[in-house]
Amino acid sequence: MGSYKKIFMALTLTSLIGTAAHADERYRPVQDEVVKKECGSCHMAFQPQMLPKRSWQKIMDGLENHFGEDASLDEATLQHVRAYLTDNAADSGWFGGKMMRGVRDNETPMRITELPYWVREHKKEVPVWAWSDPKVKSKTNCQACHRDAERGYYDDD
Repeated sequence: MGSYKKIFMALTLTSLIGTAAHADERYRPVQDEVVKKECGSCHMAFQPQMLPKRSWQKIMDGLENHFGEDASLDEATLQHVRAYLTDNAADSGWFGGKMMRGVRDNETPMRITELPYWVREHKKEVPVWAWSDPKVKSKTNCQACHRDAERGYYDDD
């Protein structure tokens, strides 16, 4: 193999490893304006890569009782949002990321805040008293601690 090919392959491999590491730490922000509007009207529009397809499907099937709220959508909007979430879900690509660690194939997690990785990270890094801070209000208020959460950046280092 020629030296140029070796260099090219080394650079390609380095790029792929760098991409995997980056993807493991951050999530693509929600790009779809309909999803931002519909999901973001009550809470931050969570990045679809945080849950597997089966979870998004079940969430979208139960919008009339969406964690105690009626979040029903007309059929066209429902199908649009469902397609975006499932097309971009954690298991829609080759790399699921940290959030899927510890989630079994036969499990359908309904809350990001109950994923094993989320629980482990927040138990380790967030003192119990922080959850009662009026600025935090809820475990789903990611932006209280991760100011760039909407952009997909959850690094807090």
